[in-house]
Amino acid sequence: MNWNAFTPDGNFTIEAKSDGSLSGLTASVKDLFDIAGHPTGAGNPQWLSSHSVPDEHAEIVKQMLEAGVKVIGKTITEELAYSLVGENIHYGTPVNPHNHERIPGGSSSGAAVSAAAGLCDFALCADTAGSVRLPASFCGVWGLRPSHGVLSSRGVVPLAPSFDTAGWVSQSPDVMLQVGEALLPADKFNLNTKQLTLALPEDLWARARPEFANILNPICQKISSLFSATDSASLSNNELFDWQNEFRIVQGYEAWQSHGDWVNLAQPNFGPGIKERFQWASTINQSDATDAKKNMLINAQKIYEYLNSSVICMPTVSYLAPRKGEASSEQDRTNALCLLSLSSMSGVPQITMPLATIDGKALGLSLMSQRYSDKQLLKMSQNIWQILN
Repeated sequence: MNWNAFTPDGNFTIEAKSDGSLSGLTASVKDLFDIAGHPTGAGNPQWLSSHSVPDEHAEIVKQMLEAGVKVIGKTITEELAYSLVGENIHYGTPVNPHNHERIPGGSSSGAAVSAAAGLCDFALCADTAGSVRLPASFCGVWGLRPSHGVLSSRGVVPLAPSFDTAGWVSQSPDVMLQVGEALLPADKFNLNTKQLTLALPEDLWARARPEFANILNPICQKISSLFSATDSASLSNNELFDWQNEFRIVQGYEAWQSHGDWVNLAQPNFGPGIKERFQWASTINQSDATDAKKNMLINAQKIYEYLNSSVICMPTVSYLAPRKGEASSEQDRTNALCLLSLSSMSGVPQITMPLATIDGKALGLSLMSQRYSDKQLLKMSQNIWQILN
């Protein structure tokens, strides 16, 4: 089966530099991360042709190789990572192994597909506004967005630096934890689940399709045994739309600051949605971005305070993977960003777990915990898998 997960020049291998805690594992690398001697294309042929081939690895790729990982190639990303769909007009759409008729999600489309198809043990991705979590959910694999700043961004094509982070996906919760133990620094926040509430915020769940609750509620009840109590208190006081809109403005402003000069110079042939997104980003002025960021940081503080006494549990995405070539509705996209932007704007870790399906389509359930509790969150998700199986 041709999964179309890898870039046209992305089929190569790099052996591990030494034995380490990840020896024996293979990984694909999203085509935003520099790999010495191989071009970084960022999903766009004009970016590929206008940038020199890197002569050193991205810092996290170097970490992986030193820990014993064998890199098996570079995977397709949507152009400059500025989309959640997973359909690249230049390189095609990677095939969703969970359901071949459905999109894989983006921007880490090839990465999620390579892991879901069993082509590698895990895939290195990047997440700004959901680019790890959404494709992981659509492809039926585990996916982690770590706390912002705990992993190096050196040698990675940026989108919006205030939110960009590396992450990874895998079929296995054990591998997810193994990689986290090797790559992540020590946690700074202690998660004692027996003193924490499992929060199911009503405003978050209201953004998902109604049928999701019927499927996920029994799973949440089993998970609740790990916690002191459950609660459904609102996180945002029903202001999620405003929260995601402020995030979107800051993200767009930073995306234009990162790439506006190149876009104006190269006049790249962007695909649908990405072209319009960059055009809109170019119109955001600094004053509006500053105001939006001020409000966004206030909202982030509310998330921190909520997570001081709880772990949030919610659907990863508000809708199921659409058929290839069929765009999701504007309301679906807004609802999805309402959920996905929470950990992005606050910098807290979030893991999506492939615990359910609806009519043959994968449905991820997420946990979100206090910032700098990443390893414990991974361990918690592994415990949940054991409880459910």
